[in-house]
Amino acid sequence: MYKIGVIGDSDSIFGFASAGVSVYPTEDTVEAGRLLKQLAEDHAVIFITEKLASALDKEISHYSSQTVPAIIPIPGINGNTGIGMQSVSRSVEKAVGSDILAD
Repeated sequence: MYKIGVIGDSDSIFGFASAGVSVYPTEDTVEAGRLLKQLAEDHAVIFITEKLASALDKEISHYSSQTVPAIIPIPGINGNTGIGMQSVSRSVEKAVGSDILAD
């Protein structure tokens, strides 16, 4: 059975625990890369803070052609950097052939 997990700094992700999501607190990019690889084996959805996602772009792109896991960047406690929206825009453009979310 697939699970949902979230990787990021503890202040940004602990709210997910109340929704039954497995939380993996870390601010270390090496540790986050290891966690990403581990979670990709049995998680259908992996949320990751934008700060870590930007540092792990190469690792995340490895999974972009696969159906599972869906790796979704989320804003951290310090705010939105735009990485998550860029990821959604790329996915939409890939699916429909045009960036319908552009301003």
